[in-house]
Amino acid sequence: MAKKFYVVWQGRKPGIYNDWNHCKQQVDQFAGAKYKSYSTLAEAELAFKNGRSHTVKKPGGEKKPTIATKGIKTYTSAEIAQMSVEVKIYTDGGCHPNPGKAGSGMAVYRHNTLESLWYGLYNPKGTNNTAELNALNQALILAQTEVELGHSLAIFCDSKYAIQCITQWAVGWQKKGWTKQGGEIKNLILIQEIFERYQRLKPSIHILHVNGHIGVEGNELADRMTMVAIEQQESQFKCYEAFQSIEQVLAMQAG
Repeated sequence: MAKKFYVVWQGRKPGIYNDWNHCKQQVDQFAGAKYKSYSTLAEAELAFKNGRSHTVKKPGGEKKPTIATKGIKTYTSAEIAQMSVEVKIYTDGGCHPNPGKAGSGMAVYRHNTLESLWYGLYNPKGTNNTAELNALNQALILAQTEVELGHSLAIFCDSKYAIQCITQWAVGWQKKGWTKQGGEIKNLILIQEIFERYQRLKPSIHILHVNGHIGVEGNELADRMTMVAIEQQESQFKCYEAFQSIEQVLAMQAG
């Protein structure tokens, strides 16, 4: 059977997945899920970047375009490698099932060399979004120290939800007394904490989006740390002391 790549535009965790089981976890019983399979990674990356799939035909032959989704810029491995910032932090959150057992992970690079891996914040009744926000919060805590030391820094997160909550939506929510039209703001207390920290650091850092599950090393390492957090049920956020090699970590179970 030929290998396929699955693009999820709307699901629990948008991104590109290289097997159906991981894709299904994001879209199964998710209202309004939008996803499609592609034969090559290049096609999948292009479709995900454009925020839409190619047009598809109805049974009668009439073309029906899928809905394009507005989003934020996604950075490729090549673009990230060219960035001259001193510190690059990758964050990820995982949950199996969703909601269910959740954990957060982080990979820290200094001058493009892996410096440390972090895992923890296990929640037996968590969600993927909360885990993503927790990881981003930990990155901002670390960023504060780096900024005080005069270091340039960028944070890379594969959750558009987490990024947009903090860098876009929270601005309007705050102006409206932390309310939004159409319902409650989920994870509000955590979002308020992160937003306050981000506002202080905003002039000195970048929070950028990277696709998950397409082989970006830092993202893949952070992903593996989410699984370590869940497996060890670690409630604190700790440095991964069992590190032997990048290959050893990448060979671990993916989230």
